[in-house]
Amino acid sequence: MLRLSSALLAVSLAGSALADSLAEVEHIVLFMQENRAFDHYFGTMAGIRGFKDPNVQVNADGRSVYFQKVNPFLSNATDFLLPWYIAAEGGEFINGSQCMAAGSNAWGENHAALASGQNAKANTPQSWGHFRRSDVPVQFAVSEGWTIGDMYQQGVISDTDPNRIIWQTGSIAIPGGNVNTTRGPVLDNNRSPGCSRLTLTLENGTVLESPQNYSCYPFDWKTLPEYLQDAGISWKEFQAFDNFGDNPLAYFAQWQELADDNPTGELAQKGLAMNGGGNWQGGLDLLKKQAAEGTLPAVSLYIGPAELSEHPSYRPVDGGWLWKEMVDAVVNSPKYNKTILIISYDETGGWGDHVVPFTSPEGTPGEWIINPFTGQLAPTGPGFRVPFAVVSPWTRGGIVFTEPADHTSQTLFLEEWAAARGTPFKNTQINDWRREHMSNLVNMFDFEHPDYSAAPIPDAPPPHTDPLTSLLDGDVFCEHAFAGFVEAPIPYGKQTLQDSLFTETGFKTVRGSITEGRYLVIESNRNNLALSLSGSSLGTSQVTPEKFNTPSQRFVIHATDPKLATGKTFRISSAAFVTDATDPANATTPFLDSNLRFGSVNSSAVFNITYEGSGLYNIKESSSGKSLSVNNNGVPSLGGTAEDFKIFSVSF
Repeated sequence: MLRLSSALLAVSLAGSALADSLAEVEHIVLFMQENRAFDHYFGTMAGIRGFKDPNVQVNADGRSVYFQKVNPFLSNATDFLLPWYIAAEGGEFINGSQCMAAGSNAWGENHAALASGQNAKANTPQSWGHFRRSDVPVQFAVSEGWTIGDMYQQGVISDTDPNRIIWQTGSIAIPGGNVNTTRGPVLDNNRSPGCSRLTLTLENGTVLESPQNYSCYPFDWKTLPEYLQDAGISWKEFQAFDNFGDNPLAYFAQWQELADDNPTGELAQKGLAMNGGGNWQGGLDLLKKQAAEGTLPAVSLYIGPAELSEHPSYRPVDGGWLWKEMVDAVVNSPKYNKTILIISYDETGGWGDHVVPFTSPEGTPGEWIINPFTGQLAPTGPGFRVPFAVVSPWTRGGIVFTEPADHTSQTLFLEEWAAARGTPFKNTQINDWRREHMSNLVNMFDFEHPDYSAAPIPDAPPPHTDPLTSLLDGDVFCEHAFAGFVEAPIPYGKQTLQDSLFTETGFKTVRGSITEGRYLVIESNRNNLALSLSGSSLGTSQVTPEKFNTPSQRFVIHATDPKLATGKTFRISSAAFVTDATDPANATTPFLDSNLRFGSVNSSAVFNITYEGSGLYNIKESSSGKSLSVNNNGVPSLGGTAEDFKIFSVSF
């Protein structure tokens, strides 16, 4: 599809009223892909919580979580494995690695990795591999052209079905939660009548089986489309015959009965019908047609075909083509001025991520369960980070959204939107802890400063099809065309921190309640000054367009309670002496005190950093309640008048 230029897009929107509040948004499109972790795609991206994380977890052995343990089962060349670039060998590996797979995405392996901090051993060494911009150019361009969420987590620490079920129902029916059923909890991909048992493959190849039954198919609690229908909100699941089995409505008894009793009825057609007969394009073609006509329902859920899902061994480059089709459909629509596209991934696919997930306190009702392989309580989620981006006029322009979120956040956002437009609903199945601690995404949007221009997106080659059948065959083509170049050699004993933790330089504007994991530049919103280290005190200096080039302007925040997802209190340190962001521990790290001087962490003050909306923050010293401000002479002080600051996440 030909993209409209920014000028033409502005003309096409000029004749219709523009949405300047959440209540005036008319269309929300939910698009979920498969099985990729955040670091696996975006660990090298500038301005996000990636491989230059200054708050990275340090394990019991004194090494950061980047250092994955290696034992003789894996290699005798080294005792650790750092994140490694899958296509580093170049040549045919650049194409062959597109159909490379990682480890297991199942409950057992995911929990073993979480409990030990060791993906390479508990899962596979392949799981610590990642791509760069050149391998996933469309995904990079869209995420940077609009807004990327770098603290969006999978809903369940397990595989596809539990995550897609919590996405479209708000629950996997953990005992003690808000769902009363005998059919849960859903912890695996059981799609056969009756219950299933979990399995765990150990490092030596032994396969364990859980003594308990789980995932008693079909399921029977209320789904998101039913909530929307009851609230009078129009909706549709867009899909074709090839939907990879990813429409979770098909797993629920009430929808199965509907398909049997009234397959041509309105609900079955909206929730279960395969568009376009037997081809894979039908759901996409119908969504594109309605977007072009401005007739999409209020809520659209797109379920793509297997070959474009990015589930290994399906290729990210083919998924990039689908990303572009979806973005073009929304941005070129005459209703783009009132439309939001939310792009997410169901789970990690066994790929590793370095950030320890935010989970609820141990024993939280409906969130924790006995792990059958350890006999110990374990959180069911939220899990590891997955890619997340939002395309709209109110999320345009190099923004990173930093609030902890998961799949239930999409429903929480729909609730806020529905209430704003006068058609409220509440999914009572979402557990209280998630409702209180996972973002409702509203802070991502700046309705006061819309930008209707279209970000540049590179051309995406059309997905490969079989010349005889016209069916998608990208993975088969890849595996045959690049046989011998799919499983890239793991660089045991050949790594350095600088190479392994390579990150692009640059910055992004921060939105939302802030979390750890980034180098920050903090600028006054009313003058051209940024906070900076001046001698041993907090001072200011002139802002720079690049944001990341002035060491004295770089700061790091340290959560007073790193396990609290909604925490807003931090200690602030200067990163002026960090010259190598891959090894910040070797630099002097002075902390800010209540006199705005820098010294030891023991004398440091605690600051409350509050998001005020529209990309602006207030900073208050917690014990005194005094706000940080900068006077007309550029001198910072603590007093009674709050000042708005802009915050940028920088990589250098």
